[in-house]
Amino acid sequence: MVIQTVVMQYIPTNSYFYIDDDTGHGFLIDPGAEADKLLEIINQREFVIERILLTHGHFDHIGAVQELQQKLKIPVNMQKHGCFYVERPEWNLSAQTSQPIVLSDVEYLPDGSDIVLAANPDFRLHMVPVPGHTSDGCIYYSLKDRVAFVGDSVFQGSYGRTDMPGGDEDTLLQSIAREILTLPDSMTLLSGHSEPTTVAAEKKMPWYAPYLL
Repeated sequence: MVIQTVVMQYIPTNSYFYIDDDTGHGFLIDPGAEADKLLEIINQREFVIERILLTHGHFDHIGAVQELQQKLKIPVNMQKHGCFYVERPEWNLSAQTSQPIVLSDVEYLPDGSDIVLAANPDFRLHMVPVPGHTSDGCIYYSLKDRVAFVGDSVFQGSYGRTDMPGGDEDTLLQSIAREILTLPDSMTLLSGHSEPTTVAAEKKMPWYAPYLL
C-alpha cells in the first residue's frame, strides 16, 4: 500500500507511506513538514512505522523528521552523503527560512542497501544513489510492487534542479539514465513534487536520449 500525503510549510511536498498490507507496518518517506498531520494518519490507520527514509537532505523533505523521530522513536536513514546536508542549514536550504534545520541522529546507508521490514522480511526497498540534484540523492524501489520513490531526481516530464549545493546537471542525467530508466518500463515513479509517472513515459523525454545510447 502506498499513501501519498502532501505536506507544506514553505513548499508543497509529497510524503509517502509505504505499508505492508498484511502487518500494517511500513516506512515513511520524505516527511517534509506537518508532523501532526502525518502522526494523525499513522494513528488513525494504526500504522507502525519502522523507519523514516529520506531521498535527499533538502529542508522540504526533512522538516518534520526531528519531531517524528522524537515521538515515534525510530531510525532515520539516508544516503551516506546526506551528512553534508542535514548537518548544514546552508546546504539543506533551511538557512533561507526562519527555522534552520540540523539533524544529528541519522543512520547513513551503504549504496545498494536493502531496507527490510522487521515485521515481514519479504517487504523491502532497495536503495541506490542518484546524485545530481544533490550529492546525496537516492531512490528507493520495489521490483515486486513496481514502485520507486524518486525524490527530486525525476518529475513527470522533467527532472530536478541542479543549481543548488552539490548539484550537477550532467551527473543527474547520467544517474537517471543509469539507475532509473533501466528499471522496468511499468515501474511507477513517485516524486517529491509532481504527479506519478512511469519509466516508459520518462524514457521518451528528449533530454535523456544522449545518455541512453
